[in-house]
Amino acid sequence: MIEQDLLQRVLAAAVRTGADFAEVYAEDKRSTSVALDDGRVEQVTSGRDRGAGIRVIKGDTTGFAHTADLSEAGLRAAAEVAAAAASQGDGGTRTIALTRSPGRVVSPVEQYPDEVRKADKVALLQRMDESARSAGSSIVQVSAGYGDSRKHVLIANTDGVWATDEQVRTLIRITAVADGDTGMQTGSQSAGHTMGFELFNKIDVDALARDAARQALTKLNARPAPSGALPVVIKQGSGGVLFHEACGHGLEADAIVKGASVYQGKRGELVASPLVTLVDDGTMTGEWGAIAFDDEGHASQYNVLIENGVLTDYMWDYLRARNEGRKPSGNGRRQSYQHMPMVRMTNTYVLNGAEDPDDIVRATDYGVYVAKLGGGSVNPASGDFVFGMTEAYLIENGEITEPLREGNLMGNGPQVLNDIDLLGNDFAMGNPGTCGKDGQGVPVGDGQPTLRVKSMTIGGTAA
Repeated sequence: MIEQDLLQRVLAAAVRTGADFAEVYAEDKRSTSVALDDGRVEQVTSGRDRGAGIRVIKGDTTGFAHTADLSEAGLRAAAEVAAAAASQGDGGTRTIALTRSPGRVVSPVEQYPDEVRKADKVALLQRMDESARSAGSSIVQVSAGYGDSRKHVLIANTDGVWATDEQVRTLIRITAVADGDTGMQTGSQSAGHTMGFELFNKIDVDALARDAARQALTKLNARPAPSGALPVVIKQGSGGVLFHEACGHGLEADAIVKGASVYQGKRGELVASPLVTLVDDGTMTGEWGAIAFDDEGHASQYNVLIENGVLTDYMWDYLRARNEGRKPSGNGRRQSYQHMPMVRMTNTYVLNGAEDPDDIVRATDYGVYVAKLGGGSVNPASGDFVFGMTEAYLIENGEITEPLREGNLMGNGPQVLNDIDLLGNDFAMGNPGTCGKDGQGVPVGDGQPTLRVKSMTIGGTAA
C-alpha cells in the first residue's frame, strides 16, 4: 500500500518536533455481507475501507490522526496533526531505518471468498433456510447471514518495525424461531474462521441450521430454570466466553496499570483451581482471533496467563509494555485504521483436563447443564459477572433431563476459577465472537473442555 521510502519520510516528519515514537498503521479491507430473512434476500452489500492511522507519542501524551488519503501529502498532513497533538517541541531531524519483518502465514487460504460469486453465497443461506424449516412445522421464522472480509495490513514505526499481513475471515450464522403453547422460542448457530470459502468444505451448513431449529423446538417444552446456588456443568466450547469476560479482561495490562483489575499485583499467586491453565493464543491456525502480527506489528504469540492455577503473566500492548519495561505479547489490537490500538485478547481458552465429560455429569447429583452461554457483562475491577444461558438443562441423579427456559448465571470470576472442581478432556473452541471494549470491536475466539463449577448462582424463575 505504501512504499518504504515514503513510510520513512512520514515517520521522520512525525517525530521532527521531538516526539519519542511514531507509528503508521494502514489497511485495505474488502468485505461482503448477505442477509436472508424468511427465504427472501434482504440485503447483499460489498464495501471497501482503505486508509491509515498515525500515532505519535511524546512522554505520556499521545496524538492520533487518520486519513483515507494514502498519498504523501495526505499522510504527511495526518502525521503533522498527530505530532502537534503530542508535542510542542523545538524541531529537529530524525532518520528512520525500517527493517521488514519476515512474512508469517498463520492461517493459509485455499479459496479467497471475494473470488466466489455472490449467487453461491446466497445459495448457502437458502439451503440453511430450507434445512431449518425441515425440522418441523413449529419453525415459523428463519433468518440467516453470511459475511467475509479480506484485509491487507501494514504497520511501520520509529523502532524500525515494518510488518505486513493479510487476514481473511468467513462467517455464516442462522437464527430459527419456533412457536408453541409457551410462546415463541429462539435457537441460533454460527460458524466462522480465519480462512477462505473453503470453510464450507469443513462445516455442514445443513447440520448447523438443523441444530438452530432443534434449540428452538426444545425450548417449547422447557421448564423454568431453578434459582439459587447450584453446581453447574458447562459443555465443551460453550463456556469460553465466561473466561473471556470473567477473567480475560482483568488480565489485560491496561486494566492492571490503571488499578482497575482484581488481578493486579497477583503474579505468582494461586488465583484459580490447580486444574486450570488459561492461554491467549493469536497463533491458533484458522480460529476467529488468529493473526500473524498484532496491529502494532508484533508477532502473535502463545501466551500462558494462568498455569495450574497460578497467575503467570498479563497481556501487553506496545505502550503498556514500553512503560513497564516489558516486551509486547502480540495483544495490541484495533478495530480499524480509524482507531488507536489497545490491549485485547485473541483466542482465549482453558486447556484440557483429565475427566471424561460423561463422568462429570454422572458425578453431579443435582445441578444445571449449560449447553450454550449467551452474552454477558463483567466488572473487571471486582470480577462480578452476569451471563445469559441460551440452552440449558436440569441435571438430576447424574443425568441430563429436562430443558430449561433461559435464565442467568451470576458470580465472581476469581471465585468461579477457584470453584472449578472437575475438568474434562474434550476441549473445543466455541462460536466466533466480537469483543467490544471502549467503543471498538475486534474478532476473538474462546473455548474450553467440559467442566464443573461446584457452585454458581442461577437466576431462574422457578418458584
